[in-house]
Amino acid sequence: MTARPPVPPFTRETAIEKVRQAEDGWNTRDPEKVSLAYTEDSRWRNRAEFVTGRDEIVAFLTRKWTRELDYRLIKELWAFDGSRIAVRFAYESHDDSGNWYRSYGNENWEFDENGLMAVRHACINDLLIKETDRKYHWPLGRRPDDHPGLSDLGL
Repeated sequence: MTARPPVPPFTRETAIEKVRQAEDGWNTRDPEKVSLAYTEDSRWRNRAEFVTGRDEIVAFLTRKWTRELDYRLIKELWAFDGSRIAVRFAYESHDDSGNWYRSYGNENWEFDENGLMAVRHACINDLLIKETDRKYHWPLGRRPDDHPGLSDLGL
């Protein structure tokens, strides 16, 4: 197994780095690539859906990004301890009818000794927004380093 640094135990700096890596990965909207950040038997609870293993992660993310179009995500470190990290996040996307949403949530993560995520618990709430209320306008892909984070945007 190849290590995926940073690895636990996390410091504040390495936890922030791990959070940004996760944000960057999800902003690719590439299910196969994203799945490689998780252990082969990773266990997720995402809203009320339970996912186990990389194959199910790929299937889940493929469904997600088929529905959530023009997806853009920002994550922010909330807390960390040892091999665990807690984040808060918000993402914007629209459905195939053009309805825009900002989805807010919290995630609790646990990593193995190689820096792969073994457990992910996510709680998410969706808010219908007007297109004019969007706050994420960078080109699809990685959020630019100079783009404000959640706290800076008042989210």
